[in-house]
Parts: sequence; C-alpha cells; structure tokens
Amino acid sequence: MAISAELVKQLRERTGVGFMECKSALAEANGDLDAAVIVLRKKGLSASAKKAGRETKEGLIGTYVHGGKIGVMVEVNCESDFVARNSGFQTLVHDIAMHIAASDPKFVRKEDVTEDVLSREREIYKEQARATGKPDNVLDKIVEGRMSKFYAEACLYEQPFVKEPSISVKDHIAAHVQKMGENIQVRRFVRYRLGE
Repeated sequence: MAISAELVKQLRERTGVGFMECKSALAEANGDLDAAVIVLRKKGLSASAKKAGRETKEGLIGTYVHGGKIGVMVEVNCESDFVARNSGFQTLVHDIAMHIAASDPKFVRKEDVTEDVLSREREIYKEQARATGKPDNVLDKIVEGRMSKFYAEACLYEQPFVKEPSISVKDHIAAHVQKMGENIQVRRFVRYRLGE
C-alpha cells in the first residue's frame, strides 16, 4: 500500500516522531492513522525500555500552582541540557506537575512504595475480602487485583494521565522518550495543599 506524504505529515504532527518511523508505522497499520499511533506508542515503550538504563543528570525542576491552593514542584531528568531546553520537554515537565496537582500521587513508581505501606494495604484488602465470605483460596487473587488498583491510584507512573486518561503517565513519558531519543525520568516531587 502506498502511503501518502500528507498522511505521514498528519501522523508526524500528532506524534512528533520522525518521517521514516511514521511511514513505517502507517505501512504496518495499513494507512489507518489511529492504528499507526498505537504502533508508534508500542515502539516507544520498547525504545524507552532500551534507554531506561542510561544516566539522567540534566533536566528541569518544574512548578505548577492551581488556584493558589495547591502547589507542586517536580524534578524531571533527561540525559542532556539540549533536551532540557527543548520546548517539548518543558511542556512535559509542566504537564507532569499539573498532573501531580490534580491526581495527588504518593510515590513516583511501584518500586518506591515502602514495605510497611505494602503490607498494611495487603492486610486491609485481605480482611475486606474475608469479610465478604470469599473462600481462602481466592483471597490472594482478590488482594492482588486490589493492589493493582492501589498502584494506579498511589503511584505517579501508573496513574491515568490527566490530559489523556487512555494512557498512563509512564506511557506518556515513554512517548516523549521516543520523540526526543533520550531517557527521561521523574526523580522526585513534592505537593503542597494550603492548610495541610
């Protein structure tokens, strides 16, 4: 199937990915623009996995204040100051700060959840499941299902991205890794709420 330059241009504008990658994704998706976006997102996840081990010592500290009541400061790292000065990276940092203000995560990643919090949550979910009269052999499956929901609520990377809830924050960052060609990591954040 012949892929038109106009279709490639539309996909590039939508994703920010290079010409050849867009053309290849469109060919793989038989010219379907939405399917090509999904192909690129999947490739972005694999590209970000390859870059995940690379060191990130540059970046930005971004802030966001919502209505004078909620304030966020977030450190997002990348590999070079060239990317840190890029307007796309700066927008990403701002969007992550805005997301933190709206969604109130407690941890950056699942791996950051402390063991005492994990054991407390598991115990609560197990007792709740037991109270419904579920048999013991299914309690662990119920607990693991609820732990997945806990991670999606408490961990920044697992939360649905506020500007596009169909993807997680982790996937949104991965798309930027694909566009910019560098490892990008949220290092830390702090969220203030007036009166707390």
